Amino acid sequence: MSKTAQRNQDYEEQAVEGGVPIKMWTRGVPVEEQARQQLANAARLPIVFRHIAAMPDVHLGIGATVGSVIPTVKAIIPAAVGVDIGCGMIAARTTLTAQDLPDNLGPLRSAIEHAVPHGRAPGSRDPGAWREVPPPVDAAWAALAPEFKALCRDHPRLEKTNQRTHLGTLGTGNHFIEVCLDESDAVWFMLHSGSRGVGNAIGSHFIELAKQDAMRHQANLPDRDLAYLEEGSRYFGDYVRAVGWAQKFAATNRELMMKAVVAAARKVIRKPFEVQAQAVNCHHNYVQRERHFGEEVWVTRKGAVSAREGELGIIPGSMGARSFIVRGKGNPESFNSCSHGAGRTMSRAEAKRRFTVADQRAATEGVECRKDKDVIDEIPHAYKDIGAVMAAQEGLVEVVHTLRQVVCVKG
Repeated sequence: MSKTAQRNQDYEEQAVEGGVPIKMWTRGVPVEEQARQQLANAARLPIVFRHIAAMPDVHLGIGATVGSVIPTVKAIIPAAVGVDIGCGMIAARTTLTAQDLPDNLGPLRSAIEHAVPHGRAPGSRDPGAWREVPPPVDAAWAALAPEFKALCRDHPRLEKTNQRTHLGTLGTGNHFIEVCLDESDAVWFMLHSGSRGVGNAIGSHFIELAKQDAMRHQANLPDRDLAYLEEGSRYFGDYVRAVGWAQKFAATNRELMMKAVVAAARKVIRKPFEVQAQAVNCHHNYVQRERHFGEEVWVTRKGAVSAREGELGIIPGSMGARSFIVRGKGNPESFNSCSHGAGRTMSRAEAKRRFTVADQRAATEGVECRKDKDVIDEIPHAYKDIGAVMAAQEGLVEVVHTLRQVVCVKG
């Protein structure tokens, strides 16, 4: 990457030799050199339109950088979308206040854990899948099934995947369910998940097909993971269908879990309550066709949220840190985008090497959550400072609500 950079009021513009510029909303937050190089590799692709936008939570990913917005002309990079297609957030405010919550939040956490399958364990039984799919999930699957069956006719390997049994389930890693309080002590429910096993299968399948196509037609790729499918090619239309379906699956998945969380809470919290009619439900790993700078382009947000003017979004902090409901400012230079969270500063393996269960307990003091060795990789210290991340993107969003969690269920 070129050493020269132009500074703007909101972002730093980095020139890339042989490629488009990178506009980085990273002032005051660290950016690893590997992530900068990965951004530069993507910027050199001939299909990239105008520039790449890097959000303040940007960090090294597989193929494409997490926290990047990549606009492309008549082509899509499947690895930039990734394998957790449609991963995102949903949040809903309730009529409850902090005073309405029980003094002991353990039973509320247990009720949520019982209501929503989550996690993973060795062996044949998947604790993160339904053993018996409940009727509301089956009804939702019935609406998704016909399009999925059509995809499987063209790509049979997708058929034997976790789809119906993963709908309405949380997953693992950084996926979570939280009970939060806002600045006025109103109670919110919030969760983070995506398209689960079937989305992973779709993403992996088409990433491999793109790589095979690249061996024939894209000899000068800076990274094989940046292989792309061009409009008119054999698999482009199928990928657009498949990724669109996975994004619908992901949004439905979050809606089902939110209903299950609310029902679980009603069993524990004695006071009757209502949930706001319109929850905020937004993807942060996805691709869609949009119009920018007078052109129709494909916009891939890998770890980034749409932030059109007036549009509501969710930017969660790490486990034990604040989260934010935001309203987009419609900044055209970011392709109307903002960050999707705090962003990791170290790998999961490094976090487990560096920190202890005692560190995890101290970092999550006051939060009803797991505090064992299997969640050390999600310790807040492994993430960037969410305050600095929010300060770096003041030109992209305004904060509507600030949330702090009191219950956290991890996958």
